[in-house]
Amino acid sequence: MALRGKPLFIVLAGALFLLLAVPHPVMATQPHGDPEGIVVHQLSHVFFVFSMAILIYWLHNRKLSVQPGWREIRYAAFFLILWSTGAFIAHLLDEQLGWISVSRMDTWTMHVEPSRGGVALAWLYYIVKLDHLLCVPALFFLYRGLGRLSSQKDSGGEPDADAKREDPA
Repeated sequence: MALRGKPLFIVLAGALFLLLAVPHPVMATQPHGDPEGIVVHQLSHVFFVFSMAILIYWLHNRKLSVQPGWREIRYAAFFLILWSTGAFIAHLLDEQLGWISVSRMDTWTMHVEPSRGGVALAWLYYIVKLDHLLCVPALFFLYRGLGRLSSQKDSGGEPDADAKREDPA
């Protein structure tokens, strides 16, 4: 009886070890097909930034930002704006303008070579490629904000707009 779950544990532990011990190259932003793919993708970044800005404005204008759940969703929208702007800049520098070329030295090392702008452009590219430093907090704030709104609704907090309407039946 004691050996019943051990083989499954050994297989799962071994698979987890292999996933962590054998790294695979992963790029934070992905390339897109020329020229239509990158243009449409860049337009989607602009549209997304515009949409998140409208959400922040709407939350501020309706004074919903004072409630904890909506305030955290506003923070999420702000971090998503920063993330999408950074991804836009990264695509622009390496795919559209070609001002940055990246070569892999080994598994853990990459060389960023700017063709224009010097070291400052290489540092800018490096910083915007660290997009997970913006995306993870954005998703964390979104998760917490939605959780707070959900618990507020479950505990009988502020009624939503649908609850204010009278049932015609």
